[in-house]
Amino acid sequence: MTAAANPEQVLFASTASAFLEKEASLRRVRELHAAATSFDADWWQRAAELGWAGLLVPEELGGGSVSGDGVADLALVAEQIGRTVAPGPLHPVNTVLAGLVDADDAETHCATIEAMVAGELVASWAVYEPGRVWAPGHTTVMATATDAGYRIDGVKDRVEAGAQSGLFLVVASCEGTVRQFLIPADAPGVTVVEQTSIDLVKRYATVTFDGVRVDADALVGSAEQTPGLIARQSQIAQILQCAEVVGILDTVLAMTIQWGRDRHSFGRPLGSYQALKHRYADMKIWFEACRATTRAAVADVAARAPSAEMSVSVAKSYLGEHAAPMVQQCIQLHGGIGVTWEHDLHLFLRRVTLYRSMFGTPEEHNLRVYDLSNEEAAS
Repeated sequence: MTAAANPEQVLFASTASAFLEKEASLRRVRELHAAATSFDADWWQRAAELGWAGLLVPEELGGGSVSGDGVADLALVAEQIGRTVAPGPLHPVNTVLAGLVDADDAETHCATIEAMVAGELVASWAVYEPGRVWAPGHTTVMATATDAGYRIDGVKDRVEAGAQSGLFLVVASCEGTVRQFLIPADAPGVTVVEQTSIDLVKRYATVTFDGVRVDADALVGSAEQTPGLIARQSQIAQILQCAEVVGILDTVLAMTIQWGRDRHSFGRPLGSYQALKHRYADMKIWFEACRATTRAAVADVAARAPSAEMSVSVAKSYLGEHAAPMVQQCIQLHGGIGVTWEHDLHLFLRRVTLYRSMFGTPEEHNLRVYDLSNEEAAS
């Protein structure tokens, strides 16, 4: 997805791939599902030791990246994860870290950042709310100032790895502005209830905050800075999804083309029939467009370009529209075996279907592109 810029980046990607094939294969995903487990904490700590949780964190705070471009390196890891639809909190951990390290008061949260980089602490972004569409800048959760800090009241849902998290970064309304608070999962008044998911190992949760009291240092960033932090976190979450979907599509398309070569009908490989060739060609075109839009989005987010929001919405919309239909076509091209539980294709379909609706649907991003285009034209 993201072209390797140097030998170190190539080695980093191949190390991630080898680790996933050994420790988070498709067979392991099925085992975790059978055990009703999302991911192993020890497994995530080993992944963090490979640097997966420190790519967006500057060296002075304990992080660093192999290429100097943490966003591109992180996208490479996400793409490798897509190839085995691996479990783990790569997305929520790095989304939270993106907000913490950019905040004006990042040094206040050094201990939290270090624990997350080491894989000792899992944190998740609590931004969605029940019955509400993707609107990270709007919230009904209230933060009320008290003598000792703040009181948090409200409900968040679709919190990834909510039951496995020790900390939540919560978007809340405070004195007429949107702010973010770090709230421990075991704080009095916090209730976590797991939600079902179409994915075999991705778990989400509803988190209720009922009179939760936190100190003033639970705030992340200033009031003026918070909208920018939320926008940055949104972009990181969205490009990670896109990069993972690219890895999924690359794997599924290669699997389907190989199936067409191996299976024969009337003495000929299935893939040699013209009608099927056309379908393979169409999917290859769609896949290359998915990869190109994702690559552009990753580059713009890495460079913090003014066009980043537009690029991310274009990628999220395009992949959301084409990924699930592509995997469905691959299932059809596998014939009867493609629709069985035993075949792995449905594991990939579950993940892309889930991601289509998270952090903005294609329809919502289409409207966002329209609005941004009008704003650009007006200026």
